[in-house]
Amino acid sequence: MNREIELLKKENTPENVIEHSKAVCTKAMKIASNFDNVDCDLIQKGALLHDIGRSRTHGITHAIVGVEIARGYGYGEDVLNIIERHIGAGITESEAKDLGLGEKSYVPQTLEEKIVAHADNLVSGSEEVDLDFVIEKWKRRIENPDDNIKRLIELDNELIKPFEE
Repeated sequence: MNREIELLKKENTPENVIEHSKAVCTKAMKIASNFDNVDCDLIQKGALLHDIGRSRTHGITHAIVGVEIARGYGYGEDVLNIIERHIGAGITESEAKDLGLGEKSYVPQTLEEKIVAHADNLVSGSEEVDLDFVIEKWKRRIENPDDNIKRLIELDNELIKPFEE
Protein backbone atom coordinates (compact mmCIF):
# COMPACT_ATOMS: atom_id res chain seq x y z
CA MET A 1 0.00 0.00 0.00
CA ASN A 2 2.79 2.44 0.81
CA ARG A 3 4.40 1.70 -2.57
CA GLU A 4 1.24 2.74 -4.40
CA ILE A 5 0.91 5.99 -2.40
CA GLU A 6 4.56 6.76 -3.12
CA LEU A 7 4.01 6.15 -6.84
CA LEU A 8 1.01 8.50 -6.85
CA LYS A 9 3.19 11.17 -5.25
CA LYS A 10 6.11 10.46 -7.58
CA GLU A 11 3.77 10.98 -10.55
CA ASN A 12 2.61 14.32 -9.08
CA THR A 13 -0.95 13.12 -8.64
CA PRO A 14 -2.98 15.93 -7.08
CA GLU A 15 -3.44 15.54 -3.31
CA ASN A 16 -7.25 15.48 -3.60
CA VAL A 17 -6.96 12.56 -6.04
CA ILE A 18 -4.68 10.71 -3.62
CA GLU A 19 -7.22 11.27 -0.81
CA HIS A 20 -9.99 10.08 -3.13
CA SER A 21 -7.98 6.96 -3.98
CA LYS A 22 -7.46 6.19 -0.29
CA ALA A 23 -11.21 6.56 0.33
CA VAL A 24 -11.97 4.29 -2.65
CA CYS A 25 -9.55 1.74 -1.22
CA THR A 26 -11.32 1.86 2.16
CA LYS A 27 -14.74 1.45 0.52
CA ALA A 28 -13.47 -1.35 -1.73
CA MET A 29 -12.10 -3.24 1.26
CA LYS A 30 -15.49 -2.91 3.00
CA ILE A 31 -17.20 -4.37 -0.05
CA ALA A 32 -14.54 -7.09 -0.39
CA SER A 33 -15.10 -8.19 3.22
CA ASN A 34 -18.42 -9.70 2.10
CA PHE A 35 -16.69 -12.17 -0.21
CA ASP A 36 -14.50 -15.18 0.55
CA ASN A 37 -13.01 -15.60 -2.92
CA VAL A 38 -11.48 -12.18 -3.44
CA ASP A 39 -7.86 -11.01 -3.74
CA CYS A 40 -7.64 -8.18 -1.20
CA ASP A 41 -4.04 -7.31 -2.09
CA LEU A 42 -5.07 -6.84 -5.72
CA ILE A 43 -8.05 -4.71 -4.68
CA GLN A 44 -5.84 -2.46 -2.54
CA LYS A 45 -3.33 -1.94 -5.36
CA GLY A 46 -6.02 -1.38 -7.97
CA ALA A 47 -8.05 0.97 -5.78
CA LEU A 48 -5.05 3.10 -4.88
CA LEU A 49 -3.82 3.27 -8.48
CA HIS A 50 -7.16 3.50 -10.31
CA ASP A 51 -6.78 7.27 -10.86
CA ILE A 52 -3.00 7.50 -11.33
CA GLY A 53 -3.72 8.71 -14.88
CA ARG A 54 -5.19 11.87 -13.35
CA SER A 55 -1.60 12.91 -12.77
CA ARG A 56 -1.61 13.73 -16.51
CA THR A 57 -5.27 14.23 -17.53
CA HIS A 58 -8.68 14.53 -15.94
CA GLY A 59 -10.48 13.46 -19.11
CA ILE A 60 -12.03 10.08 -19.75
CA THR A 61 -8.68 8.86 -21.11
CA HIS A 62 -7.19 9.02 -17.60
CA ALA A 63 -7.82 5.28 -17.30
CA ILE A 64 -5.84 4.52 -20.46
CA VAL A 65 -3.04 6.88 -19.43
CA GLY A 66 -3.07 5.27 -15.98
CA VAL A 67 -2.54 1.83 -17.49
CA GLU A 68 0.57 3.05 -19.30
CA ILE A 69 1.96 4.67 -16.14
CA ALA A 70 1.33 1.57 -14.01
CA ARG A 71 2.72 -0.72 -16.72
CA GLY A 72 5.92 1.33 -16.59
CA TYR A 73 6.23 0.46 -12.90
CA GLY A 74 5.87 -3.25 -13.65
CA TYR A 75 2.29 -3.89 -12.56
CA GLY A 76 0.65 -6.97 -14.04
CA GLU A 77 -2.45 -7.29 -16.17
CA ASP A 78 -4.69 -7.83 -13.12
CA VAL A 79 -3.91 -4.35 -11.74
CA LEU A 80 -3.85 -2.79 -15.22
CA ASN A 81 -7.33 -4.17 -15.95
CA ILE A 82 -8.70 -2.61 -12.76
CA ILE A 83 -7.28 0.77 -13.78
CA GLU A 84 -8.56 0.45 -17.34
CA ARG A 85 -12.07 -0.75 -16.44
CA HIS A 86 -12.89 1.39 -13.40
CA ILE A 87 -14.77 4.24 -15.07
CA GLY A 88 -18.41 4.34 -14.02
CA ALA A 89 -20.03 0.95 -14.26
CA GLY A 90 -17.88 0.23 -17.28
CA ILE A 91 -17.87 1.47 -20.84
CA THR A 92 -19.17 -0.88 -23.53
CA GLU A 93 -17.41 -1.32 -26.85
CA SER A 94 -19.99 0.83 -28.69
CA GLU A 95 -19.82 3.54 -26.01
CA ALA A 96 -16.02 3.48 -26.19
CA LYS A 97 -16.18 3.94 -29.95
CA ASP A 98 -18.54 6.92 -29.55
CA LEU A 99 -16.17 8.43 -26.97
CA GLY A 100 -13.16 8.07 -29.27
CA LEU A 101 -11.55 5.32 -27.19
CA GLY A 102 -11.52 2.79 -30.02
CA GLU A 103 -13.52 -0.41 -30.30
CA LYS A 104 -12.80 -2.06 -26.98
CA SER A 105 -14.90 -2.97 -23.96
CA TYR A 106 -13.98 -1.29 -20.68
CA VAL A 107 -16.61 -3.13 -18.62
CA PRO A 108 -15.24 -4.69 -15.39
CA GLN A 109 -15.07 -8.48 -15.64
CA THR A 110 -13.57 -9.94 -12.48
CA LEU A 111 -14.92 -9.57 -8.97
CA GLU A 112 -11.94 -7.40 -8.04
CA GLU A 113 -12.49 -5.11 -11.05
CA LYS A 114 -16.18 -4.77 -10.20
CA ILE A 115 -15.45 -4.01 -6.53
CA VAL A 116 -12.99 -1.21 -7.33
CA ALA A 117 -15.23 0.29 -10.02
CA HIS A 118 -18.24 0.30 -7.72
CA ALA A 119 -16.28 1.60 -4.75
CA ASP A 120 -15.16 4.46 -7.00
CA ASN A 121 -18.81 5.12 -7.87
CA LEU A 122 -19.73 5.25 -4.18
CA VAL A 123 -17.04 7.78 -3.24
CA SER A 124 -17.39 11.43 -4.19
CA GLY A 125 -14.21 13.32 -3.42
CA SER A 126 -13.19 11.46 -0.28
CA GLU A 127 -16.73 10.97 1.10
CA GLU A 128 -18.88 7.87 0.77
CA VAL A 129 -22.17 8.46 -1.05
CA ASP A 130 -25.20 6.30 -1.71
CA LEU A 131 -26.53 4.90 -4.96
CA ASP A 132 -29.21 7.60 -5.30
CA PHE A 133 -26.53 10.30 -5.15
CA VAL A 134 -24.61 8.60 -7.99
CA ILE A 135 -27.73 8.16 -10.12
CA GLU A 136 -28.67 11.83 -9.76
CA LYS A 137 -25.09 12.91 -10.56
CA TRP A 138 -25.04 10.74 -13.68
CA LYS A 139 -28.40 12.10 -14.82
CA ARG A 140 -26.88 15.59 -14.72
CA ARG A 141 -23.55 14.69 -16.36
CA ILE A 142 -24.21 11.93 -18.89
CA GLU A 143 -26.14 12.66 -22.07
CA ASN A 144 -28.09 9.37 -22.22
CA PRO A 145 -27.46 7.76 -18.83
CA ASP A 146 -30.02 4.92 -18.91
CA ASP A 147 -27.65 2.09 -19.92
CA ASN A 148 -24.98 3.36 -17.53
CA ILE A 149 -27.46 3.57 -14.67
CA LYS A 150 -28.72 0.06 -15.45
CA ARG A 151 -25.14 -1.29 -15.21
CA LEU A 152 -24.61 0.71 -12.00
CA ILE A 153 -27.70 -0.83 -10.40
CA GLU A 154 -26.62 -4.31 -11.55
CA LEU A 155 -23.23 -3.80 -9.86
CA ASP A 156 -24.95 -2.62 -6.69
CA ASN A 157 -27.30 -5.62 -6.77
CA GLU A 158 -24.33 -7.96 -7.11
CA LEU A 159 -21.93 -6.35 -4.64
CA ILE A 160 -23.95 -4.46 -2.02
CA LYS A 161 -27.64 -5.43 -1.82
CA PRO A 162 -27.18 -9.10 -0.82
CA PHE A 163 -25.20 -8.02 2.24
CA GLU A 164 -27.31 -5.15 3.54
CA GLU A 165 -28.98 -5.69 6.88
